[in-house]
Order: sequence, then structure tokens, then C-alpha cells
Amino acid sequence: MTEFDIVDADAVRSGRATDAYFDRTAAALEHAGRNPRVVAEVTADQFPSGEFELFAGLKDAVALFAGRDVDVHAIPEGRLFDGGPAMRIEGPYLSFARLETSLLGFLSHASGIGTAALDCRAAAPDSALFSFGARHVHPSMAAAVERSALVAGFDGFSHVAAGDLIGREASGTMPHALSICFGAGDQEAAWRAFDAAVDETVPRIALCDTYSDEVDEALRAADALGDRLDGVRLDTTGSRRGDFRHIIREVIWELDARGHDDVDVYVSGGLGPTDLRELRDLVAGFGVGGYVSNADPVDFALDIVEVDGELAAKRGKLSGTKQAYRTADGGHAVALADRQGPTDGEPLLKPVIRDGEVVAGDAFDLDAATERALADAERVGYGSEN
Repeated sequence: MTEFDIVDADAVRSGRATDAYFDRTAAALEHAGRNPRVVAEVTADQFPSGEFELFAGLKDAVALFAGRDVDVHAIPEGRLFDGGPAMRIEGPYLSFARLETSLLGFLSHASGIGTAALDCRAAAPDSALFSFGARHVHPSMAAAVERSALVAGFDGFSHVAAGDLIGREASGTMPHALSICFGAGDQEAAWRAFDAAVDETVPRIALCDTYSDEVDEALRAADALGDRLDGVRLDTTGSRRGDFRHIIREVIWELDARGHDDVDVYVSGGLGPTDLRELRDLVAGFGVGGYVSNADPVDFALDIVEVDGELAAKRGKLSGTKQAYRTADGGHAVALADRQGPTDGEPLLKPVIRDGEVVAGDAFDLDAATERALADAERVGYGSEN
């Protein structure tokens, strides 16, 4: 047992992190001496609907299946999908039966978070975006949140331990707690303490809405830190915000009037794509929290579509091994894998594991995934209403 309510990696890898009925299914098949070779597909929608989503979580899925008696094809991480399979697993059913629960969890959560993050990136394509939502999820989820946001094109994230896992340094400057610890009326002491203590590589961005008017604190921060001030962040509580756009414009005006036109403005606090579209012309960047971290998981399911080479499927699902395609006009198409796909279609599912060996590490490389996400978003017109 662990100190916290966290299912550990050994439980996931061993198949213990499963739904009980998979244990019982395995027991029944083993008792009957039956272990057919199957093709199983992970899908969210059977047919394209025009609602694209970003595929993420592949890195963990590959780690789950590596070394097992299976072949795996998948859409590379970061690409967009709309109907049909996002992943295909082929092998003896008992080699992966108990892994379905963890597999779907890896893919569903990461893809939902990545899609929400892509909503934000599409809404503010030229702004700096930072994921601030780790506090809204269980700590065991933090790295998945931050990595999925990066896949969608975010510039940074706040969670330190997640950064250790991802191999990226966390971003962030100061909370309201810093000013509060110095007391009302002494915000300058807090800003100066930050400047004196924090590594020079960290931008000097002062939080300017703790005790008084945003304009007042922004001007005081500029006086306190002078040329060392890189920017101010406004995180005004929604109940006191009023016309946030007007507040930001006023801050910019008053800073500029006093010769501080090089001080950037960043905003955070309950923001989503609508806010980003409304404010992107004024500010340098956004901290986005709950909209990304609290995103609904993509409703993936895993279904057997062939058994020992014969077509199979439950009612309401499509039998047969399939391939998904991106067409030249940015559309998405699905066809049986042994049939001719669209003449201009690019097959999306690629081999990632063959006989248990990982054969395509670039399919879940983080930098490559980000490039794919941004290119695919442009290709399919994702968020074009923005």
C-alpha cells in the first residue's frame, strides 16, 4: 500500500489496475483453454462527425504494451482524429485483456486535455500560453496534464514535479501569498524580495492586484523594480473584475504614459478560449487553468473487430480492421484496411509496436507531437471560427 491514494506503476504494468470483469474474463478463457488472436480498436466515434480531437497519451500507452506479444498501430501523438480507430492492437487476447482499463485511461484523459489546450492555442495563436491547472487534478495526473498541454502548443506549465518527469523546467513567478506574507501596503517589499532571491533566468513579472487597484500596483511595481521589471500579471478575482478588458487597457495606458511601454501584461484566473480571443490583442500571454485541466476525457472505447481472422463486433460497432485517413482537403475518412482508401488520403495509423518491440519512438516524441498538432490544426481548419 502507498501513503497516498495512488495506483502505482507496478499495478498498471502488471494488469492489476483493471476492472474486475477483465480478471473474470481472463479466468473464464483460461479455464476453457481459449485464447483467440484478435484485432481490437480504440475509437471514440465510428464515423467522422466533423468534430476533431487531438490524440494524446500515446507515450504511456506504448510503455504499457512494450514487451508484450502484440502488434500496435496508432495515430501519432499530436495528430487530430474524427471517427474510426485511433489505435489498433493485434495479438492473443489474454496478452492484453487486463490492460484495457489503463489503456483507455491513458488515452482518454490526455486526449481530452490536449483538445482543450488546442482550443486555447487556436484562440490565441500568437500569445504565450501557460498551463496553470495542475491544482485542479489529483497529483498523480499532473504530468499528464502538463505534457498534453505542451503537445497542443502551450509554451510552459507550472508543476515542478511534472517538469522533472517531462524533462522541462516549470514556469511561474509569484502568488498572492507572497504579498500577503509581507502585509498590506508593503507590496514593494514582496516584489523586491522576489527580485533579490530568484534566479536571474526567471522573468521579473509582478503580480499586481493583491490589495489595491491594478493600475496602482502596476505603477508601484514599475517604480520598485525599474528596468528589471519584465511584466505584470493580473489575476483579479472574478467577483471584483468588472470589465477586465478595460482594466487591462488602463494598466497598459498608465504604464506607457510613464515610460514603461516595455512592461508586458499577462493575465490569468478562470480563462477560456472566449476570454483569450477577447484579450489576445492586448496582452503578452495567458495562464490557463481549469479549462484545460478539467477537460472532459474523450470517450474512447476498445472493441474487438476480428477474431482469428474472422469479422466480429458487438451490436452498434463496425467489424473489420480499419484505417483512418487525412484527405487533401483536411477531411477525415475511415475505410477497411484491406480496401482502397481515398485516392488523396494519407493513412494515419502507423506501426508503433511489432512483436512487442517499439518501432516508432518518434510517434510520441514531445517536440514532434507539438509540430504535428499545430500543422494538423492548420490543415483541418481547427478553431477557424476564431
